[in-house]
Amino acid sequence: MKKILTLCIIHQHPKILLGMKKRGHGEGKWNGFGGKVEQGETIEEAAKREMREESGIGIKEMNKLGIVEFEYQDGSGNMEVHIFYVKEFKGSPAESEEMKPRWFDINEIPYDLMWPDDKYWLPMFLKEKRFKGKFLFNEVNEIIDYTLLEIK
Repeated sequence: MKKILTLCIIHQHPKILLGMKKRGHGEGKWNGFGGKVEQGETIEEAAKREMREESGIGIKEMNKLGIVEFEYQDGSGNMEVHIFYVKEFKGSPAESEEMKPRWFDINEIPYDLMWPDDKYWLPMFLKEKRFKGKFLFNEVNEIIDYTLLEIK
């Protein structure tokens, strides 16, 4: 069964806010803020809740730019991630039990310390282009196949 997840990234040119994942899936990687959609909540509600829980930030305005599916060759961990561009927010980023937030200049994004798919879709995201993708990983989180399309 496919898990439905959210991912939010604040972009205030020329900076983006990422978080260092401190535990669980993706520990030790820089990523946006997000997580599982809980029963009874919309994808948008989950995105806002996760952002608040992981960074202390309240989202005022966001725009869904992408949907990316992730599959593993061994059939484990299939996920559908809804990716949101956060335009306006309230509050200041604060460290949580799960994430340590940090602003990065868009020319200094730490792709080598992120999920390997990020370098494919994040440039589209930063240009506020809509996209849809699918990535197939092996058991050591290497991409073995992918498709990524801009949606008009």
